[in-house]
Amino acid sequence: MAIKHNSEIKFNIGLDENKVPETISWTAKDGGIHNEASKAIMISVWDHAKKDTLRMDLWTKDMPVDEMKQFYHQTLVAMADTFERATDDAKMSATMRDFCEYFAEKLELKK
Repeated sequence: MAIKHNSEIKFNIGLDENKVPETISWTAKDGGIHNEASKAIMISVWDHAKKDTLRMDLWTKDMPVDEMKQFYHQTLVAMADTFERATDDAKMSATMRDFCEYFAEKLELKK
């Protein structure tokens, strides 16, 4: 199968003198996003040769803790959804969602 199109996602991280993120922005032209500001990113990449996950988690100095908790909760819910689509394992996905509910309850994220 020949590649018909390449798509690019770019992240721009503004660092302070200690290389701590001050600003984060990203661009995904195919998604209609241009230089959109963000306070945090989580990137996971699967290294097939090493059978290992490479990760980069960044957040700005001014990312509020309450928003970080919400960000993690939403990420965990999305991971459960993605896990189910990728593996068709409904039982484990439901278990993951149960944990997400517990997580939200303990952090008092539900209004």
